[in-house]
Amino acid sequence: MKTRPFEIDRWAVWEAWQKVRSNQGSAGVDGESIEDFEKDLKNNLFKLWARMSSGSYMPPPVLLVEIPKKGGGKRPLGIPTVSDRIAQMVVKQAIEPDIDKIFYEDSYGYRPKKSAIEAVGKCRERCWQYNWVLDLDIKGFFDNIPHDLLMKAVEKHTKCKWHLLYIKRWLEAPVQSRNGEQTERPKGTPQGAVISPLLANLFLHYCMDSWLKLKYPQCPFERYADDAVIHCRTEAEAQELKERLGKRLEECGLQMHPEKTKIVYCKDTNRKEDYPNKKFDFLGYGFQPRETRNKKGQYFVGFTPAVSDKSSKSIREKIRRSKTLQATDSEIPEIAKELNPKLRGWINYYGKFCKSKLAETLKAVKVRLISWAQRKYKKLHGKYQAAMDWVEKMQISRPRLFVHWA
Repeated sequence: MKTRPFEIDRWAVWEAWQKVRSNQGSAGVDGESIEDFEKDLKNNLFKLWARMSSGSYMPPPVLLVEIPKKGGGKRPLGIPTVSDRIAQMVVKQAIEPDIDKIFYEDSYGYRPKKSAIEAVGKCRERCWQYNWVLDLDIKGFFDNIPHDLLMKAVEKHTKCKWHLLYIKRWLEAPVQSRNGEQTERPKGTPQGAVISPLLANLFLHYCMDSWLKLKYPQCPFERYADDAVIHCRTEAEAQELKERLGKRLEECGLQMHPEKTKIVYCKDTNRKEDYPNKKFDFLGYGFQPRETRNKKGQYFVGFTPAVSDKSSKSIREKIRRSKTLQATDSEIPEIAKELNPKLRGWINYYGKFCKSKLAETLKAVKVRLISWAQRKYKKLHGKYQAAMDWVEKMQISRPRLFVHWA
């Protein structure tokens, strides 16, 4: 009986499918959804396993989808097909346990048992200890990772031929737009691909993290994928680090964004100097001097995080676009049912630090409810105060209707 060149456990393919299904996600270039794939699940998984085991599996193009960024502009995402996501998950789950062990504690992005809010908390703590921050932005990071250097990094951690074969094929798979036009990718790994976060972390581990630990061990950092903050003791140290790190990134085929990368002074009650840059954003939080109160009730200025202006604007826009709030035939329980999952997510993330700033943002719900009530009820048409009274009475009588009311 002829054996297949690669020994791939069928159970690994099944486990990968379970993970992809739980993550959901949209269809790729073939238009096949999770539900469509599941209709003939046994055959689809067998065909994928057989092709991967024989070495004949060729990844289809990734679908180019552009999503709006909080700060304006578009972010390109590459969406693989469902079967390709499963194939990538097979490889990812095989190599991730060993690769993740080499990453530093200060790398938080897309790692098991790590979170963005942990990175924000650690950044907050270090901003109290260090006077200066290098707020780093890498220009088009995912689109510009050199394939040759990335494969060298991968080869340090797996000698398995089918791991290397398929990772190389995924890196080289073209991008396809909605109109069917294909573009080759001589560099980069698409955001949206299952294996891309692990590959990106591995590349930055060697390109930046290890370099920082060797050259600037006195400058701790927090990194979430390509979003990084590095802490410095003096302005001169921050300036030197910015220059040298810029050169290091260029050696690795990347570019420090000349406008978005900046040096920030962590001004507070005890740090009274005045510099142009006194705030930065990190993972949806805005870090800046804020009046705060200690346990004794005394007020002071601290350099602390709160939901950023960009994030606040995005939250208000999502509330404004609520379908039930726009429809006069909606009832208030329907509005609550639509908004509460979003509200819960915002509170769980942005409510960790400086809750009062988030509370200000979530007042947009009340404003929209007042507008909705004026349009829905004839007796409230054109009567802002009466509509506001109606909403406030609703809040008193049903305090658990909306998550943030409770």
